[in-house]
Order: sequence, then C-alpha cells, then structure tokens
Amino acid sequence: MQITKLGIRNLTILIGSSMSVLAAVVITPSLPDMAVAFQDLPNADFLVRLTLTLPALFVAIGAPFSGILLDKWGRRPVLIGSLILYGISGTSGFYLESLTGILVGRALLGLSVAGIMSGFTTLIADYFTGSKLSQFMGYQGAFIGAGGVIFVFLGGVLADIGWRLPFLIYVASFFLLPTFLLTVSEPKIRTKISEVAKAVFPVKTLALISVTAFSGMLIFFIFPVQLPFYLTLEPGISNTQIGLAFSLQAFVAIFTALQYRRLRAKFSFLTIASFTYLTFGINHLIVSLSPDYGLVLIGMLIGGIGLGVFPPNLNTWVASAAPPSLRGRAIGIMTTFLFLGQFLAPIFSQPIVETAGFSTTFVIFGIVALVLTLAFFVMAVKQSR
Repeated sequence: MQITKLGIRNLTILIGSSMSVLAAVVITPSLPDMAVAFQDLPNADFLVRLTLTLPALFVAIGAPFSGILLDKWGRRPVLIGSLILYGISGTSGFYLESLTGILVGRALLGLSVAGIMSGFTTLIADYFTGSKLSQFMGYQGAFIGAGGVIFVFLGGVLADIGWRLPFLIYVASFFLLPTFLLTVSEPKIRTKISEVAKAVFPVKTLALISVTAFSGMLIFFIFPVQLPFYLTLEPGISNTQIGLAFSLQAFVAIFTALQYRRLRAKFSFLTIASFTYLTFGINHLIVSLSPDYGLVLIGMLIGGIGLGVFPPNLNTWVASAAPPSLRGRAIGIMTTFLFLGQFLAPIFSQPIVETAGFSTTFVIFGIVALVLTLAFFVMAVKQSR
C-alpha cells in the first residue's frame, strides 16, 4: 500500500508540474481567432498576444513571494491555494466577455502558476538527491513535454470549434487536488527552517542560473508568440495544424528530457545550457527561411531537442546549489527570471516583426542564441580546467 501511495504521490507531483506550461501555450492556437473577435478594440493584436504572456509577468512578480511562503509556511498550504486559484482563474477566459476581464483572469492565473511551479519543483528537491534528483527532474521535463503534446494539440482542436473552448482545459487542477491532499505530505525539511540564518545564499551561481533561465526562455518563447501568425502567411494552415506543430516539438522534448540523467552524468550544467542555446538557434534560423509548414516542423523538432533538457537542467542546477532551508527562495527567484523572459518575448519581438518582418525576427534571435552557445561553451571549458 505504501509503495502504491508513493507512486501516486510522485505521479501527482509530475502532473502538477506539467500544469505550469499550460498557463500559456494551451491557448496559442486560439490567438488568431481571438484577435478577430476583438478586432474593433484599439491595439487588439497586441492585447491578444498579451493574454498569452501576461501570466508570465505575474509568475515573475509572484514567484519570489511564493518562495518565501514555501520556506515559511510549508509546501502543502501554498500548493493547495495555488491549485484552487489556477482552476478558477484559468477557466475565466471561457465565460468572461470583455478582453479586459480575460486579461485580469490571466494575471491571477500567473500568480497561481508561481506557487505551482515553485512548489512542485521544491518538493522534488526535498524528496530526492544526487542522481535520483537528476532522474526525477528529467521525468518532470518529460511530463511538461507530455502536457504540451496532449493539451496543446487538444487546444488546437478545440480552437477550431471555438476560441474560448481551450480555456476549459485549466479545470484539470480541480481533478488533481484530491490526490494531492491524500498523498502529498509536508517534507521533513520543514523542521529545518530555523537554519535559514546559518545558510549561505549562492548569489553568484543563482545569478548565472537566472541569466540562463531568462535568456533561454526569451529566445524560445518567440515561437508561441509569433509562429501562429507567421504560419497564417501560408494559405490553408488551420488551428489544428498549429497545435500539432507545437505538440510534435513537445513530443521530441519528452524523449530528450528522459535522457537528462545520462547527460548530467557526463556533462556540466554549463555545457548542457550551451547545447540548449544551439538547438534554439538552429530552430530559429531554419524557420526563418519560409513559413512552409514542413520546413517549420523540421526547425521546431530540432528546437524540441534542447527544450527537453532546458527545464530539468535549470531545476537541478538551482536545487543542487541552494541550501535546503533556502531552496524555496532560490527556486522562486529562478522562476521569476524564467517567466520574465516569457513575458518580454512579445515586447522585444513585436517591434522587430512590425518593422522588419517575421523572418528577420527569427534570424536575429537565432544569432543571439548562437552567440550564447559559444559564451556558455567557453565558460564550461574554463570551469572544467
């Protein structure tokens, strides 16, 4: 019975972790139709794109506070409240009539994701150490990828029926909550909170991790923001095909995430980060050649290779660097920079799209990714010496 309960607990944590990625990309296929629905509003195109990334801003705002609460109150209370808020705010886009109301709901969704992502990642770091930590972080990355395969494709199918329907996918948190309450207990690390004053915060390492999280997410997230509109330049592309493209990329990410434990046994965090930037750069440059659906798929599949190891590498890196009593805070700070990159993606890319076009935008960010590839590889070589 104990083994079964332990397995359900681990599965609950993995499913809960996958819900963080749904905060944004699940409504990606709805964006073009949503823009048409609110086309009479000033700046409708920008505001509709903002519904995709506004949660990320509020994740960035809320994550440090979530980290503090995780260390002060414990993991369970923060996660229970976050799961409830996630279901209520996430589904608001289905029934709210105004774009302003939908944006408010998306902001609240971001606050809930701050607690969910920081909380479940901290739980994993509490429960596992060493190679088992790397292995479970890989499982977490695979479940995030699986969430992309299933729910993004489902979002595309539902968006073809009506652009509001994908918002109903967020009701999943209410189904997860009962198993969380029954199987997830407060980790024993909770009793060591008094050691906070004695712990040393890894400022330099956390700064490097935060830069990696911010830049990697900024470069990657250009795709969910701009690709649906880029693909509409090619006649006959449906919302389902847009959802399928992201699902196939996530499918590749599942496979590479499951290989993370083996990669981590052979390579440093910096080397894996360099490899991630390389795949993102190749992704952007291939897609920049043409909005042809087949060519876009090739680029996205290559990007999916790096996408699979990106989250587990960040999470394992920060969990390994931070002392247990400060783990929630450290993961919260990393989460802030991760989602700040996601939020700024349309703000950085939209002016370039409007002045130079989609292809040039992808080329610019592709080159930036390749420069970072070289920079992190040099740091990895110096570290190894």
